[in-house]
Amino acid sequence: MSVLEREGIPSARRVVVKVGSSSISGDNASRIQPLVEALAAAHARGTEVVLVSSGAIATGMPFLLLAERPSDLATQQAAAAVGQNVLIYRYQEALRPFSIVAGQVLLTAGDLENATPRSNARRAMERLLGLRILPIVNENDTVATHEIRFGDNDRLAALVAELIGADALVLLSDIESLYTRPPGEPGAVPIDRVAYGDDLADFEFGSTVVNSVGTGGAATKVSAARLATASGVGVLVTRADLVDRALAGDAIGTWFAPNPEPAAPAATGPVRTVSTSWAADTLA
Repeated sequence: MSVLEREGIPSARRVVVKVGSSSISGDNASRIQPLVEALAAAHARGTEVVLVSSGAIATGMPFLLLAERPSDLATQQAAAAVGQNVLIYRYQEALRPFSIVAGQVLLTAGDLENATPRSNARRAMERLLGLRILPIVNENDTVATHEIRFGDNDRLAALVAELIGADALVLLSDIESLYTRPPGEPGAVPIDRVAYGDDLADFEFGSTVVNSVGTGGAATKVSAARLATASGVGVLVTRADLVDRALAGDAIGTWFAPNPEPAAPAATGPVRTVSTSWAADTLA
């Protein structure tokens, strides 16, 4: 059953957590440990946890002696091939004291848009969770092209949450909550809760940004939240170092309440794209 409010997250049956490149790579690689500790605590109380983790390219960059994120596809693919291996190793080492085994799941947009690979992906994820494995999902950057990408892992996390019927999605960011306008501007006010169907046209979330290690921004999180809530998944957006409090149901971040009457997902069909005006107008 969907989590209707953030305080219900601790009792959720299944939760997806997404973390971005900047939160767990480079100088912030040490943040993997507290992230894993929060996931392990949720796992220990019986919650089925899926982690959607960016960071393959960013993690691989130092091994390729790259100071900035490469712009050409071939080098991005090479960095991802190296970095994904290192990233999963770091997660598994952090999980080892909790006797939790990680399972790597790499997806392309085509995997979730076509019936057969989508069904296969769902079956594999369900089996991993049934075995109490912690799936770590990322876009398969080594084979993805510019034309067939999810665009950002916030969207991937929303699609995964829908795929597996998650009760809640936690999108980890660089700020504690979303604001009515960029937080550095005068008059910016934190947003505590967004009811399903609320009109956000007067808010300025800013465009997607690309930094030295990854892509993302407030706008992508709002768009992903709209996608997830339309399918009945409640979404919390908050800062990465507050993940323990987020999974404990504390009153932090911005909560997007789920659609109280979501359409039943198709058994084998593609992920639904949200075309309602409520969702489509989010970034207009």
